[in-house]
Amino acid sequence: MKTGKGFLSVFLAIVFVAPVEYRVWAAPGQAATAAPKIGQSSLAPALTLDVVVAGKSGEPVSGLQPGDFKLFDNKQPQELVSVAAAGGMNAKADPPVEIILLIDDINASELTIHDELNWLHKYLDQASGGQLALPISFAILTDHGIVSQDHPCRDAKALGRYLDNNRIGFRALRNSAGMWGVMEREESSIKALDFLADKANKQPGRKLLIWISPGWHGISDAGRIPSRKDQQDTFDMIVDTSARLQRARLTLDTINPTSNIVDPFYRTFLKGPPDPKHSDYGNLMLQVLATQSGGQVMAGNIELPALIDRCLADASAYYVLTFNPPPAAHPDEYHELSVEVAKPGLKARTRTGYYAQPASAVSSSGDRQKLSQ
Repeated sequence: MKTGKGFLSVFLAIVFVAPVEYRVWAAPGQAATAAPKIGQSSLAPALTLDVVVAGKSGEPVSGLQPGDFKLFDNKQPQELVSVAAAGGMNAKADPPVEIILLIDDINASELTIHDELNWLHKYLDQASGGQLALPISFAILTDHGIVSQDHPCRDAKALGRYLDNNRIGFRALRNSAGMWGVMEREESSIKALDFLADKANKQPGRKLLIWISPGWHGISDAGRIPSRKDQQDTFDMIVDTSARLQRARLTLDTINPTSNIVDPFYRTFLKGPPDPKHSDYGNLMLQVLATQSGGQVMAGNIELPALIDRCLADASAYYVLTFNPPPAAHPDEYHELSVEVAKPGLKARTRTGYYAQPASAVSSSGDRQKLSQ
């Protein structure tokens, strides 16, 4: 695998050589319109999807045309309102893709955290001229809550000082706390994710959250019989977290720094549950949420800088698709999404689904309106 330094060199070449690209095309037969801004209200709010198209090598592909894309909602083809080619790895991009690097102290050991910090410092030290290609901010999750930088920056030395000034301590929520401790760590992690999504929603543009962590344990309801209230609570949490990530235009990537192998167990829970009785706590695993957001699930300890660069590559070339979703028959109606590219060997990666709200709920409730945007 290429080193992180090699990837960074490629990215910096993109920054200083390639012009910023953000072209908006109309779907066939329609006038071109800009992608709607997050929070923009309308009677039938369009949905915005950030789509990365990659070839066999995994590198993002640029230069595609509107006719190359087909969007399916619950397996039914949908008409695209607009298609925009975007490249956010440029200092002049407006706005540039924002990167959030999260260090997870409650789901990793002290030794793992120590190694992470060393690798992150090495990653920052290799920045050309001390400047990073994209604005980055750090977030640190501990058992006392989450600390995050308010202002992302490209200054590698300033980011290194932030890490040094916010050294991570021992966690109090240990495995000795048993199953309740595991569940408490998972709930704390999801609350932190919701917090970062809400914070990201206040800023325009696309964001990438790179969660460096082995993840929280995949607690499944398969070994017990949950009550109806438990099922409803779990389902509400799934719907709420999905909606927060969607309206913030936040893609979640996860890197497990404790292993070089990705455990495939999370794939059991990738399909969004359509109702409370099909919901499972496993649907809230870190790797599940990352995949559903259109992000990547990776593992590797000594290759952490290279894996971070693989996440950042998603910002070098991607496409913004908008469409008007079909009406929902009931609140929290799950819709499966997929995007196909009409060129051999290319695969699109984007959000895999969303929870739609009926028009009456959208017009009568501010919360429902937010969920449907």
